Amino acid sequence: MNACELGLPMAVPEEGLPSRVRVHEVGARDGLQNEKATVPAQVKAEFIRRLAATGLTTIEATSFVHPKWVPQLADAEQLFPAVAHLPVELPVLVPNERGLDRALALGARRVAVFASATESFAKANLNRTLDEALTMFEPVVARAKEADVHVRGYLSMCFGDPWEGPVPVPQVVKVCRALLDMGCDELSLGDTIGVATPGQVSALLGALTAAGVPVSALGVHFHDTYGQALSNTLTALRHGVTTVDASAGGLGGCPYAKSATGNLATEDLVWMLRGLGIDTGVDLGRLVATSVWMAAHLGRPSPSRTVRALAHQDSAGSDADSHKDQ
Repeated sequence: MNACELGLPMAVPEEGLPSRVRVHEVGARDGLQNEKATVPAQVKAEFIRRLAATGLTTIEATSFVHPKWVPQLADAEQLFPAVAHLPVELPVLVPNERGLDRALALGARRVAVFASATESFAKANLNRTLDEALTMFEPVVARAKEADVHVRGYLSMCFGDPWEGPVPVPQVVKVCRALLDMGCDELSLGDTIGVATPGQVSALLGALTAAGVPVSALGVHFHDTYGQALSNTLTALRHGVTTVDASAGGLGGCPYAKSATGNLATEDLVWMLRGLGIDTGVDLGRLVATSVWMAAHLGRPSPSRTVRALAHQDSAGSDADSHKDQ
């Protein structure tokens, strides 16, 4: 019997936190995009199907970026139709109008553009200045809204940049305002290299609120490079954020920021939220089994501590049962 079957973690709500959090699952896109070995489209499709069966309602499927830049996602045209029938939201990334055309042609109803809070990362990721990148996104967002498609704006390097160091809060607020003003429905604040601490998160969210950015339009996307992802997430929840990006099994990184390690593991997030009495609608047991399945395909164990703990308990229980039968 594992911890969940024993009713653990015990739910102890904290006053002032939201009653429900929407997990924006990024494992199939952000989690796999940096893998060295190509993951077949049929495996990705099965991964998404299994994630949908856990109760996740938003699963980022792929990116319609040029294969030269992210070879692992070159199969977008093959993958998306294989999962489009699932009863979940399936956002896709579109870097430009060509990417938007490809996504719309396949019936995508939720797209995302990926901007940067810093000049250095804009040049590394998009080969453009920050202003040039925002100009490029304007027709993409406008056309998506004309087609009644939901648009998410990703904002990388909100808390620190590997070339520039600390990122001034007013600079992040300025780009957030620009993305919202051009028509983005929601923003995802990214700690791309995982250097944020709770004080920074609090300061940025406070500044965004002061600038008239509704907290309902914000999501957070933390990497766990320095073990701060959960503490940063809790800080965001205390500020009213109810959308949290996470990656099943803790998969992921960023191909343009070599110091970026894995995303916040969805299982670790769900464990913490369950302990706070916050509903996610996610079946943790099924999610752990899905991450163990994907880890087997990737040939390495999941970095998620919750996956390791629960999978080990299930394995130990199976071993004990087999000894009883002997």
